[in-house]
Amino acid sequence: MILGVLSVASPENTVLLVAWVGPGAVLTVQENTSRHHIERLLRDNEDGILDRWVQISNEPLLGRVNESETRRELHEIYRVLLQSLSRPEAASELRGLLAELSRNRARQGFTPSETAVSVYGLKEAVYELIGAEQEGDEQALRGFIWLSRTIDGLGLYTFEAYSAARDKIISDQTEQLLELSTPVVKLWEGIVSVPLVGTLDSARTQVVMEKLLQTLVDTGSEYAVIDITGVPAVDTQVAQHLLKTVMAARLMGAHCVISGIRPQIAHTIVTLGIEFGDIVTKATLADALAYALRKSGVEVVNKRRTRLAIRAEEA
Repeated sequence: MILGVLSVASPENTVLLVAWVGPGAVLTVQENTSRHHIERLLRDNEDGILDRWVQISNEPLLGRVNESETRRELHEIYRVLLQSLSRPEAASELRGLLAELSRNRARQGFTPSETAVSVYGLKEAVYELIGAEQEGDEQALRGFIWLSRTIDGLGLYTFEAYSAARDKIISDQTEQLLELSTPVVKLWEGIVSVPLVGTLDSARTQVVMEKLLQTLVDTGSEYAVIDITGVPAVDTQVAQHLLKTVMAARLMGAHCVISGIRPQIAHTIVTLGIEFGDIVTKATLADALAYALRKSGVEVVNKRRTRLAIRAEEA
């Protein structure tokens, strides 16, 4: 609601009408006229602007996105942008479309710059139109400045949405890698094993613990072998993670054996003063399996095979 109108003399001795719409908000009639002018220009030249916008957006993508797909995405954004100019409530739909565009570009592996071009290219398309058809039109240039500020805000939002989408993709991929790098396999009836490869940190320890405990429940196993042959080094932090995993398995009623204690790791453990207490440790996974089998009541017999060669001679 306009609360008052003032008449102000400009330096060129022309009268400029100023509308006061509320505390701290002043909108000149000249600015409002420029805005309506650029809105009409966008509506009257929609096809030409959209064609140029699609061309600008696809140039840095080097054919990695189909032109028809780019046109569909940008046409929808253009349509909602025009609506938002007259209906502020359409701005939420516009942000949703920009967020979806950012997520698609992030999943397809595009850079932030290549994604931003899809938004900022609209400014170049409109500027070229003004320069070609309305050169010297002060209202058109003022309207373009207003539109440029609007598109800058949309571009910043697109970049933020891209960053959030990229972080989410990296987080999901990290979780998937953790799942793949911590398998729990069944070695024998009542015996499971967790072969660890790589660094053991807090996040991975949590995944190992959850998968091991769930497997113990599902299989009813009484023995769990934690093999650290693929762990490059064991320090105090890694030892603490191993102890937490063993304690959690013991609370489930299972007995744990740690295998893969190489000479270098044994020396490090002694040097750091790490105590595994009454936890059974073995040098190899085979030794740990043999120990668990014996404790389970399975007798392991090593039989040697003797080959007998028979040669038949003719009489």
